[in-house]
Amino acid sequence: MRLVYHIAAILAVILFTPVFCVRAVREKGFVQRIKQQLGFLPKHALDKVARKNCIWVHAASVGEIVAASPLITEFHKKFPQSPILVSVFTSSGYEMANRIIKDADSIIHFPFDLPWLSANLVYRVRPRVFMPVETELWPNFLRACKKLDIPVLMVNGRISDKSVKRYRYLYSLWDEILSSIKVFAMQSKVDADNILKLGADPALVTVTGNTKFDQTYTNVSEAEKHNLLLELGLGDNQGVFLAGSTHKGEEEHVLKAYNDIKRVFPEAKLVIAPRSVLRTNAILDLCDQYCFTAVTRTQLQEQYSTGHDVVILNTIGELGKMYSVGDVIFVGGSLIPHGGHNILEPAAHGKAIIVGPNMFNFKDTHVLFKNRNAVVTVKNGADLAKEALKLFQDDDERHRMEEETLAICRENRGAAERTADILNDLLIKVEQNKVKATDKLENFQTYFMQLVHNKEPQGLLTRGIVIILYLLSHVYSVLVNLKLDCYKFGIIQSKKLDCFVISLGNITVGGTGKTPTAQHLAKYIRDLGYRVVILNRGYRAKWQGEVGLVSDGKHIYMEADQAGDEAYMLAKHLPEVPVLIGPDRSKTGQYAVEHFGAEVAILDDGFQHWKLKRDVDVVLIDSVNLFGNGYVLPRGTLREPITHLERADVCLMTKVDQGLPGFNKYIRDQIAKYGSNPIVVESIHHPQSCIELCDWKRNIADEGMPISTIKGKKVVALSAIGNPTSFEQTVCSTGAEIIESFRFPDHHEYTQEEMVDAMEQAVRQGAEAIVTTEKDAVKLPMEFLAAVPEERAIPVYILTVEVVLQDGKNEFEQLLKDKLAQRKQKG
Repeated sequence: MRLVYHIAAILAVILFTPVFCVRAVREKGFVQRIKQQLGFLPKHALDKVARKNCIWVHAASVGEIVAASPLITEFHKKFPQSPILVSVFTSSGYEMANRIIKDADSIIHFPFDLPWLSANLVYRVRPRVFMPVETELWPNFLRACKKLDIPVLMVNGRISDKSVKRYRYLYSLWDEILSSIKVFAMQSKVDADNILKLGADPALVTVTGNTKFDQTYTNVSEAEKHNLLLELGLGDNQGVFLAGSTHKGEEEHVLKAYNDIKRVFPEAKLVIAPRSVLRTNAILDLCDQYCFTAVTRTQLQEQYSTGHDVVILNTIGELGKMYSVGDVIFVGGSLIPHGGHNILEPAAHGKAIIVGPNMFNFKDTHVLFKNRNAVVTVKNGADLAKEALKLFQDDDERHRMEEETLAICRENRGAAERTADILNDLLIKVEQNKVKATDKLENFQTYFMQLVHNKEPQGLLTRGIVIILYLLSHVYSVLVNLKLDCYKFGIIQSKKLDCFVISLGNITVGGTGKTPTAQHLAKYIRDLGYRVVILNRGYRAKWQGEVGLVSDGKHIYMEADQAGDEAYMLAKHLPEVPVLIGPDRSKTGQYAVEHFGAEVAILDDGFQHWKLKRDVDVVLIDSVNLFGNGYVLPRGTLREPITHLERADVCLMTKVDQGLPGFNKYIRDQIAKYGSNPIVVESIHHPQSCIELCDWKRNIADEGMPISTIKGKKVVALSAIGNPTSFEQTVCSTGAEIIESFRFPDHHEYTQEEMVDAMEQAVRQGAEAIVTTEKDAVKLPMEFLAAVPEERAIPVYILTVEVVLQDGKNEFEQLLKDKLAQRKQKG
């Protein structure tokens, strides 16, 4: 069914192209609308909302924008930190949104629901939540939201009886739409019943009321009403008959009714607001046939006049306010089988309202007003003429209806506030689920690491799990060797970049210091005069796609959650070095060559990325954890068998100053045994500076304060890294005294509550500062600083480290110089 929908959507766009061309000539702003709907948004259109945790509200046209207006006002008050994006589908809706919605940070045209267009825009924006107004349910767009775990809240939901029959024909596609929506906030019990008939989970359906009861943009004072009448040239009248949202076939009945009114009230006036302003000329012709003098709203704006009988409202977005000038209101779309239009706008002004028999699109609202005699329902044009004249003649009845409509509106307000409360509950639930999922993953990671290192109690169950892991590790080793052989013998082809490629990786799972080493290597090659780029896979990045530009060496384009911790840290510390992310480094590398003229590409964590040929393979070996526990995943922490050290051109031993006596010799013996005579280099992680958290978040490549800042101070070490012991040893080497260590599982996402608690514990224990790593800094929520009272806060310092090469440094650097020179001569 999805394939059928895709084909139908593509064909619809193609078949309507001639219509688009005609409308582009006739309608102002239509070209801009189509460009945006095809994905070509204006420059900076998304600057304030993209990847900024925005609230996205989508409304189709004018009516939905009116419904959305009070919602957006309420969201702005309740969620001031979240920018608001509003999208619309029609030109009139776009114009209306810009006119009445003042709290939106960006207003755009919604894309055609073609699979690649919808997904692309969702990926670019990454909203906190997506909220379609009424029945704006687009399958491809909702599918993209579901794929990215973006919650969808249907607001002011409306499902007519006609829609129930229509949606059933979508079959599996409709089931997919329903499954992507977290909450159905419906206008009425009728709408709730209809969505339940279509298969919605009853636990997700709630009735909030109609937000149009809450709209205030149409509020008009007596002075403003008087000015509107003057602008329309209707200052002197015996009453105004206003027909709003009329359709073809209804204006003739309206003119006949007005003719009857005018016989009794010669100075009565008529205002017609057609649903489509393109029908203005046809209505002018009808007025001529009835011998009425008619002018349009735009003509009056150009040249003021009086003495006319009829004003045709041929502007967009004014009807809501214009209802205030009418004494008797007819709401169109109801004398013909269209289903009517919303009567709440005239009701908000306290008007006597007449509708035709076809109000099935607004059944619940119609029943509410009808049961309280606040609306007159006529069967045909003759009844319309009779009832309109009757209301002009009977002041008491007209005033009673006016008071009743106002009472209904007052009693039914509050839908926007209720919806904002539902949104708040939904967002809290989503965040809690994320925390639970993270906690489960982290608990499993902790248990797994303890298990494979034999730190769990050795019961019968534990032994059984270890045996299974041992067998699986043999299977994994065979598969790794088989895949590597496929690359060796050309069964699977490796790609070659038109630049020098250095792979920097490790043979074990966990932290070996790749990021500071990549930083050191990039700076060294940059200072040699080569254009160098870093290609990172973007581990745990929210950004998805083939090529992601984290930094062009001058500006950082992604935040840490988008780019991933490691790529963001590299971008912060490496001016003049572009950093790119993507799962296929051959594609990100090709992009770097084409766009940045890259001469050297460093594959960060690339030892197992065999898709790409490399000129030098550098393997990092942790001098503290050695080779894990000697087993391959999942029994151990080796990514591939230790025999694969034979592929390494350079073995870089990290943190050699922190290893136990004899460790260095053991590592060198293993390298000699399995390696192919690589260069062996020793390195240490030297503490470089301390940077306060706020400064670190704000600045790029900040040098910070001297390391002596924490010397002699009592500190708490905070970390969520693969090797916390190594970090704590580095802190101690600065002369600081660690009085407590807060350790979290690797890649832990800190919450505000955790950090407030950590700060309070640190203060209670007499700590003078909290010290953490750069890898942790990118995940610390800044809000916790404001949540801690100033008198109970202590500084949070980011400890930056630099890699210092020792034994083997000269050989390694000479190898790079020679190979780079050879490449340059060939190229």
